[in-house]
Amino acid sequence: MKPDPRLTLARPDLAAGVLEGRLDARRFERPRRMQVAVPAASIRRAPRPDAEQLDQILLGERFDVLETRDGFAWGQAVRDGYVGHVAFGALGPEGPPPTHWVRVPLTYGFEAPSIKSRPIGPISLNSLVTVTAREGRLALCEAGFWVPESHLASLGDVADDPAAIAEAHLGAAYLWGGREGCGIDCSGLVLQSLLACGRACPRDSDLQQALGASVAAADLDRGDLVFWKGHVAILLDGARIIHANAHHMAVAQEPLREAIKRIRESGGGEPTAFRRPLARTRPGPN
Repeated sequence: MKPDPRLTLARPDLAAGVLEGRLDARRFERPRRMQVAVPAASIRRAPRPDAEQLDQILLGERFDVLETRDGFAWGQAVRDGYVGHVAFGALGPEGPPPTHWVRVPLTYGFEAPSIKSRPIGPISLNSLVTVTAREGRLALCEAGFWVPESHLASLGDVADDPAAIAEAHLGAAYLWGGREGCGIDCSGLVLQSLLACGRACPRDSDLQQALGASVAAADLDRGDLVFWKGHVAILLDGARIIHANAHHMAVAQEPLREAIKRIRESGGGEPTAFRRPLARTRPGPN
């Protein structure tokens, strides 16, 4: 099977060293691991600031750099595996292991241990930070700013209701390739919601369609996923969905039946699959 170029750090002239012997390339090199040093950075199709945004990587996430050219790093996101070009200035050296993740859709960092000091951000859900000190209700991150400690969760302390994570993004703008709390697309919303629940998730909807187990349309429940060609939504219950979509240009809720009719009439076809990505979809006891 031909490797998926979205997930394979390889070109005919250069490939990651771990791929040697598995595919052909003129040269194999070991990537240099870096991490995102800004609130969010675009992964672009080409090394140009106006190239299509395919994905985003968030503060503290790791990015394996194989080549740097014309101000862009070509490499692979460690968290979701996506390959593309990132502005080199958005990356920094790999720091200490993260201790916490951002548990709210958006927060701000502050230059000093005061909410009146210069803000940094906004910083999105699932961003990774290393907490080094605390003062009052703020936590100092290794990156040099202070974050409300109530907006952080320790690694391993995960959410258990992906639909609730999606609901917290209600009204966020639709953004192609987006994963930010203020701008997100359909598969980005699924990715963010499942990551917050401790579940690894691929970036694009066609890849997400392999998650979990198939479920019958009559048995749909909260947290299940419904797929169309090129689109995905999260079930709030057996009859309602939430999704980031270009019709509303936002994260919106609507009845599943109405969405199926609207998408069919606009040429998007019928649902292609219903999947249950997590064994348990309803919140359980803490």
